[in-house]
Amino acid sequence: MSSKGIRIFLLSVLLTMPLMLFAQISGVVVDAADGYPIPYATVQYKGNHVSTIANGEGRFRIERHNGWRLTISSVGYREQVINVGPQTSGQMTIRLAADNQTLKEVTVKSKKKSRYSRKDNPAVELMRKVIANKKKADLKRHDYYRYQNYQKIGLGLNDLKQETLEKGMFKRYPWLREQVDSSQYTDKMVLPLTVDEMVTEQLWRKDPKAERTIVKGTRSSGVNDLFQTGEILTTVMREVFADVDIYDDYILLLRHKFSSPIGRDAIQFYRYYIADTVYVGNDRCIHLDFLPNNIQDYGFRGQIYILDDTTYQVKRCELMLPRSSDINWVESMQCMQEFARQDNGEWLLTVDDMIVELMLMDWIQKAVVTRTTRKTNFSFDPLPRERFKSKNPVQVETGSDHRSDAFWQEHRQVEFTRSEAGMGGFLDHLEQLKGFKYVIFVLKALFENYLETGSREKPSKFDVGPINTFISQNFYDGLRLRIGGQTTANLNPHLFAKGYYAYGTKTHENYYSAELTYSFPAKQYLPQEFPVNHLIFSSKRDVALPSDKYAVTDKDNVFSSFKVHTIDKMFMYNTQRLAYEYETPNHWRFTADLKTERIDPVGTMELRPVTPGAALLDKMRYTESTFGIRYAPEEKFVNTKQRRRPMNRDAWYVQLQHTVGYQGLLGGDYNYNYTEFEWYRRTWLPMSWGKIDTRLRVGAQWNQVPWPLLPMPQANLSYIVSPQLFNMVNNMEFLNDRYASLMLTWEMGGKLLNRIPLLRKLKWREIFEFKGLWGSLSDKNNPYLAQNQTSNKLMVFPANCFTMDSKVPYLEYAVGVQNILSLIQIEYVHRINYRNLPTASEHGIRFVINPSF
Repeated sequence: MSSKGIRIFLLSVLLTMPLMLFAQISGVVVDAADGYPIPYATVQYKGNHVSTIANGEGRFRIERHNGWRLTISSVGYREQVINVGPQTSGQMTIRLAADNQTLKEVTVKSKKKSRYSRKDNPAVELMRKVIANKKKADLKRHDYYRYQNYQKIGLGLNDLKQETLEKGMFKRYPWLREQVDSSQYTDKMVLPLTVDEMVTEQLWRKDPKAERTIVKGTRSSGVNDLFQTGEILTTVMREVFADVDIYDDYILLLRHKFSSPIGRDAIQFYRYYIADTVYVGNDRCIHLDFLPNNIQDYGFRGQIYILDDTTYQVKRCELMLPRSSDINWVESMQCMQEFARQDNGEWLLTVDDMIVELMLMDWIQKAVVTRTTRKTNFSFDPLPRERFKSKNPVQVETGSDHRSDAFWQEHRQVEFTRSEAGMGGFLDHLEQLKGFKYVIFVLKALFENYLETGSREKPSKFDVGPINTFISQNFYDGLRLRIGGQTTANLNPHLFAKGYYAYGTKTHENYYSAELTYSFPAKQYLPQEFPVNHLIFSSKRDVALPSDKYAVTDKDNVFSSFKVHTIDKMFMYNTQRLAYEYETPNHWRFTADLKTERIDPVGTMELRPVTPGAALLDKMRYTESTFGIRYAPEEKFVNTKQRRRPMNRDAWYVQLQHTVGYQGLLGGDYNYNYTEFEWYRRTWLPMSWGKIDTRLRVGAQWNQVPWPLLPMPQANLSYIVSPQLFNMVNNMEFLNDRYASLMLTWEMGGKLLNRIPLLRKLKWREIFEFKGLWGSLSDKNNPYLAQNQTSNKLMVFPANCFTMDSKVPYLEYAVGVQNILSLIQIEYVHRINYRNLPTASEHGIRFVINPSF
């Protein structure tokens, strides 16, 4: 080689050496007590088949993989786990503590048997100081902050055994076996099915208060791509397995609220034990173990590491569910958090990992959800006003769902495993399996309640359904057959059609519903996607109960079509409606519509004028417009093919609407004004006493109108539990023109039953409901008063319709048990008063399939 070539070679080596060194981590493993090297310690990325052995002087070198967990272990010492990230030093000293105090759960249980005292307890005194100083870690005490948040969440089959991989489909399809990986958290063999990533920028301003989430990138791959509503899986997982902030008083996780180990009630809820003084990285910390006073309450057990200085800040926290926890289907849950010191001296959360092992039944394959979150690039500098100009709290950047590989290489804080990186090829292999498309077809029908007419290559332009309305029944039609469907955004992202045709086998009547929606913004699949801004025109002819307008499901749902009470009164509705609906990104909803409707009595229903000798009416028509406003600032949705559903009931809301009737417009016969107000709020009680849902409704009809235009009780006539409806009120039983209703539901989550030895293992959960209705009928709408006998508006109330005593509200209660076989909720419902009425039932049973964690 010439001298010039040698110089070029040496220059290349010098230029690439820093990159090579940065891509590696080196260090020394020492004894935490005396600082002497620990020879031949094992240094490995568990589950990723990358490892090395320290030399005789405890020194090691290993590849850097950001987002992976580096485990250092040696015989006779406690292993140490380091979450490797961009800020992880390339040179480190690992201090391992001697394994002479292995405080496993069984050991902690033995401590529990001895008398635990909070008085003069050094662990308790330390935690009081931690709680008193936790405001130092509150980001919102700053005038501004900004940071980047990266989250990866995945779902897979868990705990596959070697013998399973050597038979059946794994033996027949080598590519399936190659997709199996080893979890870096549990060392169990896992088959990843989905992996989703999201990069956001979090912004905060104290004055005026404003908080924004900027979605910069999203990517999804896996079996959820096979479903048009596959984003539901990702959305639900992000909600159920949400990020954890132990500095909050309560942590919403798995649809339950857990007391935080450093929350305001933590001293009364938890027991703390000082275990040791150890090094976490280069920081000396006090290690404490903790567990709930009652291990079946909604609390954690785990370890917390407090800096051994005067700041009393948390360095690391590991949360786990007690084995006897009342949570369904969770075999184990671990949440691992690390806090890092920032340039301004604050200790902030930077690592938040969670792994949840799920087991539905012994005979069903186990599953695992893994969520990794990294918070980086913290800044407290003032932010330009333009960053908060948009009122939308969540802003999605254009093209965020189609980011390039270069974007993800820059922003991905946790490297993909081999299986996660190969998810696309895995999905291609799945779709080539013989009969797989039929399996997916059945699963879509089961979970989405609609049948698609397309495929992954040619997405569906028209879906047939809902399936659970194809067959139903009522007293008028007998057996009822129905077929319907809806167009999707794959046909037109702005214009949507929806409808059905139904046939009554007893009456041979034909019914229809047709709806056309024009959405001003383009939609991804269906027009109800949040936020809406659309026009709707609909026309319908069908039979229904007056109370069906309050039902939360389709009136033709086969399960709710079976009624508790004898039904012999219905209306034939012929309705045309034009509506405009608009939602703002910060969850204001405005609605306005114009509706003309003709109703014809069906069965024993009568429209009889109060005028003596007047003939029965065979129809009635009214034209009205309704204006509504609703505010639900914390509401989140998932979009199913049938309707948009709230993610959970934790979000409060308030709504007000007013309806005006027009005589002479489109054949309408009456002028009237009707106002209705509704408020809802969920309250979580401290110390695992469950949650209380409160719902208040108030309404008034201001004018003289015939009885079909009076407000009626929101009655549940089916056997299915419906918390927002009255269980023991009959069809049109009370007619008022003023009303107020209050409904309370208390779900205790097993707080009482889990303390009864014989019932504890069943994991039953208590539920109590109380519902009250106050109503009155003003003189102008009372058809039985002599002064109204010449009215050309009032009608005689149908049989078994009554007025209420304005001094005696209607009352009912329910006592029930949830979580029977982890699925079923059964309630005993009891009517307290107005039991002398001929249609009154004193007792009843209601049930629902209600799976929950």
